[in-house]
Amino acid sequence: MTAVVEVTGLRVEVGGRAIVDGVSLRAHAGKVTAVVGASGSGKTTTGLALLGEYPAGARIGGTVRTAEGAVGYIPQHPAAVLNPARRVGALLRDIARRRADGRRRADGREEIRRRVHDAMRRAQIPDPEEVARRFPHELSGGQQQRVVLAQALILGARVIVADEPTTGQDTLTKQRIVDELSALVRQGIAVVLLSHDLDVVRQLADEVLVMREGQVVESGPARRVLAAPEHEWTRALLAERPPGPLPRAAPAGAARLEVQDLAARHRTARGPVTVLHGANLSVGAGECLALVGRSGSGKTTLGRCVAGLHSAYEGQVLLDGRPLRRSLRSRSRGELAAVQYVFQDPRAAFDEHRPVLDQVARTAVRLRDADRDSAREEAVRTLEELGLTAGLAGRRPGGLSGGELQRAALARALLARPSVLVCDEITSGLDTVTRAGILDLLARLRERTELALVFITHDLSAAGALGNRIAVLDEGRVVNQVLSATAAAQSSAAVADRT
Repeated sequence: MTAVVEVTGLRVEVGGRAIVDGVSLRAHAGKVTAVVGASGSGKTTTGLALLGEYPAGARIGGTVRTAEGAVGYIPQHPAAVLNPARRVGALLRDIARRRADGRRRADGREEIRRRVHDAMRRAQIPDPEEVARRFPHELSGGQQQRVVLAQALILGARVIVADEPTTGQDTLTKQRIVDELSALVRQGIAVVLLSHDLDVVRQLADEVLVMREGQVVESGPARRVLAAPEHEWTRALLAERPPGPLPRAAPAGAARLEVQDLAARHRTARGPVTVLHGANLSVGAGECLALVGRSGSGKTTLGRCVAGLHSAYEGQVLLDGRPLRRSLRSRSRGELAAVQYVFQDPRAAFDEHRPVLDQVARTAVRLRDADRDSAREEAVRTLEELGLTAGLAGRRPGGLSGGELQRAALARALLARPSVLVCDEITSGLDTVTRAGILDLLARLRERTELALVFITHDLSAAGALGNRIAVLDEGRVVNQVLSATAAAQSSAAVADRT
């Protein structure tokens, strides 16, 4: 079978360090080639090489050959590659016109419209006419993902690189994405899947490559690699291990954080929409409350209200019995330090032009009046505890993988020494080994420092392992609270019906 992509001995070196070293892979039409590995193993760099994109200043070795036709790329966060000022229809029509001009064709307006509609249909976009009228920010993450896919199909892509397409998605949305990628494969398109989600890899992959520290340590047919791995690192990634220690019983005492009758709104082009309806929750010192629910259920909005990032709400958020100011801008420095939020998309929370280590250390300087030297020393210690060396953290954000940057974002929040920590899907982009380490660390911090932890997740096993209690949100309402991790594990099937 002829390969539509063939990579031989790819080496990508930045600053004297090989971030991809000797990688070879082949992708075939109508097949899925999955690339798995820990954060920072070189998966995304390998995927972007298929598009001819490399880090600034990189030295390149080896060869990358692709068949005639574009290579499409679906990033982990699709909003980053959509123009926020253009409606979806206008954006797609512009792409269709540019392709027609490039082929020296003068397609008429109706032909352009037909090609756009066909691409949206092939990308599994329901109601294309309605979606075409919207701006990207008016779409869900899944809809944005399908619009990016439609762009690639308009360009005639024969290969799609899907970079962590299911990260941070609930069970139903994950299955929908699996179905969409399967539909592409049936159209004869080759899919290169970069993923930590081994369940999705098991469903889709024909071939699997396992990467570690820039090298392929094992590869072969998916059935063989996933069922009988030969390399010890592959076995570690695939190991069925608990995601962290079971939490101790919730400590007695007054609530550190309380949410009372919280009703939150979002502004849309069609007017304000209520996304939370009278939520009531509490978290004690040393306790973890896990928030679970399908995408769009209101989990992130609730967390952002707690952190002062979303002020359009009624009701109260109390810290140690005292009302918190609604807006981040109006909170005191002590309140800012006390409540910290770790974003699902860490790249959007870092300044691309400054070293990550400096940004992590600045939290202690800005919020705790620490001197620069001690702040830097504390930042290095915290980052190393999270698995990031000072050398790695000394890079700018673009030099770190998504998972590495997520750990840096957690370190930055911890340097504030908060009383309340809100974590929004912070383990969703991590491999199984790193994920277990982060959950272990959070469990130790909660017990050692009496940190009140709000853990937003779609991962029911992580919620059951880390949370003292689990709150289930559905359509903006708290519909269930499970009072213990043991009870949560026993009733996980019932919870899954709503998540």
